[in-house]
Amino acid sequence: MSELLVRPHFEKFDRKIYAADAPIRFPEWLELSQTLDSELVRGVMLPKMSAQYPHEWIFMWLANTLSTFVLHQNLGKVLGSRTAVKISDHDGRLPDLVFVRQENLSIIHNDAIYGVPDLVVEIVSDNDRPSDLVPLEADYRSLGVPEIVFIDPRRKRVRQLRKSADDYDEAFLTSGELNFVAVPGFHIAIEALFADEKPDPFTTVKNLLGV
Repeated sequence: MSELLVRPHFEKFDRKIYAADAPIRFPEWLELSQTLDSELVRGVMLPKMSAQYPHEWIFMWLANTLSTFVLHQNLGKVLGSRTAVKISDHDGRLPDLVFVRQENLSIIHNDAIYGVPDLVVEIVSDNDRPSDLVPLEADYRSLGVPEIVFIDPRRKRVRQLRKSADDYDEAFLTSGELNFVAVPGFHIAIEALFADEKPDPFTTVKNLLGV
């Protein structure tokens, strides 16, 4: 990596970003992000804030349940929030959950995902603002991710985007079941997703498999 001077910069409302003399490129960000927990947006490093309890509890339960189901069915791989996804030469994201189907596993490299994941899931935190979420969604759309899911614990609502021929179909879920087109046979109750006392992941998967 060429010599790159990265320095903290404070915007209005004391929001810290990391800027350089030139837009930071994806490989440079991968190296820098080993010590600076961040995402790369238009060549600028934006710090990832630590997650609070509702976010992490949903993340852990959904990650355990989904990955157990996927592994048992040999459908592909579920990866967590430290897996980088290349959006462009100057953009990189760290989805909370990312799923890649078995036939697409070649896009997973040691340092990042280079290609289009089949599903990304983002869990909205209290400190996430529309100015953060809009470009995040735009990046996934630009990459052509077939299925994008935003889970909002505060509103107890799931926003699901599914790619169609020329755009994305949008659905808002507050009850019923959440299912992923990318993961056939997997579905969970919206109420369970937001409940403080969640069902055991192993039992949930057994019920899904009918065993």
